Amino acid sequence: MTDAQMGLAVAMPAIVVMAVLLYRMGVLQRGGVAAAVLMSLAIATVLFLEQ
Repeated sequence: MTDAQMGLAVAMPAIVVMAVLLYRMGVLQRGGVAAAVLMSLAIATVLFLEQ
């Protein structure tokens, strides 16, 4: 696993956790959380596989 892939593996869960925390604080709506999680997952998957 390269350094870039390791960074993606660490950053992706951090983004998901942050989105959930913002939802619980009332800053994001459910659709915003879903969009953030799905888009970050899609981006991380594409970047991970291209490495």
